[in-house]
Amino acid sequence: MKYSIIVPVFNRPDEVDELLESLTHQSEKDFEVVIVEDGSQTPCEDVCKRYEHMMDIHYYYKENSGPGQSRNYGAERAKGEYLLILDSDVVLPEGYLKAVSDELSREPADAFGGPDKAHSSFTDTQKAISYSMTSFFTTGGIRGGKKKMDKFYPRSFNMGIRRDVYLRLNGFSNMRFGEDIDFSIRIFKAGCRCRLFPEAWVWHKRRTDFRKFWRQVYNSGIARINLYKKYPESLKLVHLLPMVFTVGVIGTLLLLFFGFLPYMLGTVHVFPTLGNAMAALGSIGLAGIIFYTIALFIGSSRENHSVKIGLLSIRAAFTQLMGYGCGFLSAWWKRCVLGQSEFSAYNKTFYK
Repeated sequence: MKYSIIVPVFNRPDEVDELLESLTHQSEKDFEVVIVEDGSQTPCEDVCKRYEHMMDIHYYYKENSGPGQSRNYGAERAKGEYLLILDSDVVLPEGYLKAVSDELSREPADAFGGPDKAHSSFTDTQKAISYSMTSFFTTGGIRGGKKKMDKFYPRSFNMGIRRDVYLRLNGFSNMRFGEDIDFSIRIFKAGCRCRLFPEAWVWHKRRTDFRKFWRQVYNSGIARINLYKKYPESLKLVHLLPMVFTVGVIGTLLLLFFGFLPYMLGTVHVFPTLGNAMAALGSIGLAGIIFYTIALFIGSSRENHSVKIGLLSIRAAFTQLMGYGCGFLSAWWKRCVLGQSEFSAYNKTFYK
């Protein structure tokens, strides 16, 4: 068997139904599906049974341990030459497996990954979040499948790896966040060939509202510090930009507040130079934020052909950058300043 598609699941039977339905339309049929139920209260076993006559599908239930360990559980039971790691909230276009096969035929790879896109059926909020996560204005377009100057690190929503390499590297670690980047780093350290497959993209729903999106990116900020503690060389300048953005926005607001506060209180004569300087600096920062906001709005509105999504994309981008920045700063304080361990820095469970 060529491919084993491994999907960890937690309380998402409807999403699994959509993913499995999309697999019935693949032009390549040499695959099995391994569904690992990670301690769900709302299991998807009945959904999986409906597809047993359409594909080679295997369903397993285990106690909750997070997606990384669930993927390992599935990999131990998989038979394919290549393991394709997918999240339950993705849907595959008809040519996904063919695109993977075409790339592997063109040039072998030990590990690989593809980008993600927003489907036309997604809500406006999901489309805005997808734009934010793949836009040049937030990630430099890297996560949207654009070529990048540095190495490509596959993400677990759309990742492929040779089964023998996966088992040799012992799969995903027990990190609760950032376990896919940790795995990618270990893949490179083992001297394996890892490539971006730009045509092997998926429709990725991501989060359905901004509260959940904030939590996701906040956790990503924490993960970056945890990764830094394990692999100091992994921290690049680009990883600091959301933190710089967060500090810049908060600093701008504080400068404006304290700069104009003396005018509102009628006490500007007390420290006129200081007040004017703070107001001027705050105004410069505000002008930069406004320019960035306009660029986001125009870019998203044109790409999505919707003014509403353009407006939502502004909120999504600020949520993404500041959520990540706050998580980064929180973890830096707890881990690098206070010296706490990885798990004491953030104790809450993965899924809540």
